[in-house]
Amino acid sequence: MGIISYIKEEIQVIRERDPAIKSNMEVLLYPSFKVILSYRAAHKLYRKKHYFLARWISQRAARKTGIEIHPGARIGKGLFIDHGSGVIIGETTIIGDNVTLYQGVTLGGTGKEKGKRHPTLKDNVMVSAGAKILGSFTIGENSKIGAGSVVLEEVPPNCTVVGVPGRIVRMGNQKVPRTEMDHVHLPDPVLGDIRALQQENEQLRRQMAELEKRMGS
Repeated sequence: MGIISYIKEEIQVIRERDPAIKSNMEVLLYPSFKVILSYRAAHKLYRKKHYFLARWISQRAARKTGIEIHPGARIGKGLFIDHGSGVIIGETTIIGDNVTLYQGVTLGGTGKEKGKRHPTLKDNVMVSAGAKILGSFTIGENSKIGAGSVVLEEVPPNCTVVGVPGRIVRMGNQKVPRTEMDHVHLPDPVLGDIRALQQENEQLRRQMAELEKRMGS
């Protein structure tokens, strides 16, 4: 693919997933756009074993955008990083096509592994703001990771994960995050447990009141 065609494709990706953009020219100002172009150049150098030049380009991009992508990471088509500040993508990370990351996301290692140390994200994965995915496991296609979650183990396809540590709270969701960008209205298992306890407590109170009424009569 030529550079012009690639730039047009990146512009389309960002405009498709960010309703705040009103023109193609605005895309040129986006940190996501700048850092992806820098990553592609750095990754080519990295594959040719020009490690210093590759890291120089990536670190320069990180200083300008707040997004740190190691040039060794393998990234497919259509990656969109919304806002982007604080995003970190480790060296052995593998990212499929049409993945969306929000600000503060870390795709990192645990510090205990060698070789493949970072996660693999399959196609159409969405990782919400502040989430951390740590380790060399796979997040299946079409899955969503909730804001602030810490994911430490493999996630099957079509799942929603929330919490610390991350727990699967929904399976079989066939919506594709590229077109379904809602990363707010996710299940909350803690709130569900609290509501269940409230209902049980209310039921016990009614039973106690009925029992006291019978004993009084």
